[in-house]
Amino acid sequence: MQNERLRAAMAAGGWTHASLAAKVDVDPKSVERWVNLGRTPRRETAIRAAETIEEDVFALWPKLRQARAARAVSPELVALYNQRAELPVSVFVDLFTQARKRIDVLVYAAVFMHEAYPRLNDLLRERAAEGCTVRIAVGDAESINIQQRGQEEEFGHGIESRCRLAIMHYRPLIGTPGIELRTHGTTLYNSIYRADDQMLVNAHVWGANAYAAPVWHLRHHDDGGMFDGYAESFNAVWATAKPVQEG
Repeated sequence: MQNERLRAAMAAGGWTHASLAAKVDVDPKSVERWVNLGRTPRRETAIRAAETIEEDVFALWPKLRQARAARAVSPELVALYNQRAELPVSVFVDLFTQARKRIDVLVYAAVFMHEAYPRLNDLLRERAAEGCTVRIAVGDAESINIQQRGQEEEFGHGIESRCRLAIMHYRPLIGTPGIELRTHGTTLYNSIYRADDQMLVNAHVWGANAYAAPVWHLRHHDDGGMFDGYAESFNAVWATAKPVQEG
């Protein structure tokens, strides 16, 4: 979705992608994403850009108002979204792209990522080649907990088939140095998508599919906080999960 207000403000002031990027110290491709894809920059960068083109920052990027409110609740809470469906897949992709040390994924299936971004496996291989440790835990379709989740969501065997589909998507990564794929049969209270010190947590609501449940974006702030709590829960599930074999 394009940011028409930003496009108009830049045109009125004679700003190009390159000139605005140089002024606020970002890559021109970042400005292109703000304009053409509707991406929201980091708050500090957005403020500099808005001041440069003499526009209201919250008018250009309304999501920043939500982020500001979230920070007032917790220093670790970057933003809160009512439903996962509100987030474009680019948010998840950007998160993983920024990772330098660790990527952790804990889900039942989350096949929406591969469906919307077919290069996901390539991205994970690239990050692993650069030194990232990538751990992916997906649901074991034979688990009673997963079968019960399907009943609760009135999704029948759909969730089981999506777990199998997720394995099919990730299976080509098996054997890649730095990447490990496991299955788990735990009761999943939250889906977790971690990249270094940032994390997207998709809370689960009884009877609702994950796409209709809230997501909070966390950034590690202090030891022992919310971020660490979710990171520890990932590690606990990972310790019980079973490696997926080749073939």
